[in-house]
Amino acid sequence: MDKTLILGVGNLLLKDEGVGIHVIQALEKETLPDNVSLMDGGTGGLHLLSWIQDYDRIIMVDATLDQNPPGTIRQLRPRYASDFPPLMSAHEIGLRDMIEAMILTGKLPDIQLIVISAADINEVGMELTPAVEAAVPEVIEMIKASC
Repeated sequence: MDKTLILGVGNLLLKDEGVGIHVIQALEKETLPDNVSLMDGGTGGLHLLSWIQDYDRIIMVDATLDQNPPGTIRQLRPRYASDFPPLMSAHEIGLRDMIEAMILTGKLPDIQLIVISAADINEVGMELTPAVEAAVPEVIEMIKASC
């Protein structure tokens, strides 16, 4: 079986910006197959590279700023850093750099990106807004179905 990593990225101190971490925390209470690992990736970036290159498949969960209503869920399959949606949260550059580095090293796993639309990623607080919080159970079901 493929080694799969569920990677939640975000900043728990910035409300909806931390939705990826909230998803990881919720998944820790679920039963997942033995080939699936969970990781709180914090604000992402190149420091994650050595941790994630050994996986065959990565499912990343992150907040995004886009034109969709808060709580909108989208699944993407980025193959290049430029495939990431515009204005991904505050750590966008770090994640893009990480993808580019994996491309350069020839160790790019199959990546699935699940983004949850947020209205504001700079509001301080540890709780999600109601619209984004309502999306978390659906994201969990999507992940469990793909494992």
